[in-house]
Amino acid sequence: MRAPPNTASDVSLMDSLASKVSSLLRPEILALSAYHVQDSSGYIKLDAMENPYDWPETMVEEWLARLRAAKPNRYPDPSAGRLKGALRTVNEVPDQAGLMLGNGSDELIQIILMAIAGTDAVVLAPEPTFVMYRQIGASLGLRFVGVSLREADFSLDMDAMRDAIRTHQPAVIFLAYPNNPTGNAFAREDVLEVLKLAPNLVVIDEAYAPFADSTFMPKLAEFDQLLVMRTLSKLGLAGLRLGLLAGHPAWIEQLDKLRLPYNINVLTQISAEFALSKYEVLDAQVAHIREQRDALSAAVQALPAVKVYPSQANFLMFRLLNADATEVFGALKQAGVLIKNLHPAGGLLRQCLRVTVGTPTENQEFIAALGNILKA
Repeated sequence: MRAPPNTASDVSLMDSLASKVSSLLRPEILALSAYHVQDSSGYIKLDAMENPYDWPETMVEEWLARLRAAKPNRYPDPSAGRLKGALRTVNEVPDQAGLMLGNGSDELIQIILMAIAGTDAVVLAPEPTFVMYRQIGASLGLRFVGVSLREADFSLDMDAMRDAIRTHQPAVIFLAYPNNPTGNAFAREDVLEVLKLAPNLVVIDEAYAPFADSTFMPKLAEFDQLLVMRTLSKLGLAGLRLGLLAGHPAWIEQLDKLRLPYNINVLTQISAEFALSKYEVLDAQVAHIREQRDALSAAVQALPAVKVYPSQANFLMFRLLNADATEVFGALKQAGVLIKNLHPAGGLLRQCLRVTVGTPTENQEFIAALGNILKA
């Protein structure tokens, strides 16, 4: 590794390299900040919306036996046909819909936006929402238009949405359902109206579908411009990085041209197919997380000067009414609990924090730590 510059020639070399980087790379890339992932070593990890439960030992042993048959010296099935079949069944994807798999939802978002024609194309989404819609759009030079949610309850501001759709004629509208980081599912009639108003693609991101009470997957047969995206990360397979995109075959056929060959590796294919064959285990974990979500929400709401927002996801967002969110976030880290500080984003997220629903023990330790901090 090169030592830090300590001579005039070293400084000149670094300046020259910086100039070359600036001249070669696109301005929208230079203007971006890298997506930051907090180091979670040594913490109770409640910041990333993961399923906190391990598999039963007997299931782990059976999984390892499957992996022993893997051939990592060979390329994986490029179409992931068997895995697609399992995903269709579990996610109740309509038979007539096309299906494409991605290395997590992020790759699917990137593929959709890479396919969009025109440098003046608009990507639209209500905000605050999943940051990668804006981040990936900006990296590709697309124009992102954010439409503010209602401050009181983070619902869709339909007057603003109608106006934005009419004015900008977006190439793609993203709707996270339920929404991240707020946790709420938008009113179904509002989402249906957006589908009817949209001049082009509408992507409904159902990353938290296992924890919600509603889905738009059956609507694929009714709306040709609808794409439904899901991930297995929140279900309990975050380490596998597997997402799916369902929609009319006319869209999927074209988008699939941008998917890199062999994007779903052999270990992911074997592991995900196995996990889906044991779906009752994952489903039981989801049911337990939903129960714990309700208990955690009540416990946080019982703390002084805290407002908890309703959630249909596996996390809770809450606002501190008489305390500084950044200071509380730091104090929780000092206590060994890592959650997500939303306050730096500003706007509707000022003084807000987000906590993933953990195990009962993790939830209790979080509540105890937060309660002590707020009483101090």
